[in-house]
Amino acid sequence: MEFIDNQNERVGLKFFQLIEVITEIKVVNANFLKKLQSTPFYELRIKAGNEYRIIIFAMDHMNFAECTKAVCLYGFQKKGTKDYKKAIQHGEKIVEDYLKEK
Repeated sequence: MEFIDNQNERVGLKFFQLIEVITEIKVVNANFLKKLQSTPFYELRIKAGNEYRIIIFAMDHMNFAECTKAVCLYGFQKKGTKDYKKAIQHGEKIVEDYLKEK
């Protein structure tokens, strides 16, 4: 939420609209939600002038369409393909820390 709170109002509105869509519709267009290859993560794609991404982890099923619990891990503004590597590392660290606490 910190990432979204630090963005402009348009980005925040689009984020919440997309969250509503992915919770109600299980098969979501790849323009909005896409699996990141070779990772357990998905990306929520927000287009509001610039391109913003939120790394999402499906908690209870590897297939997002079949999961009932998902968590937004890390948000970033996409500037290039190198941004994904850093974001995935942050996502992995958050999941790792969460699993250690359980």
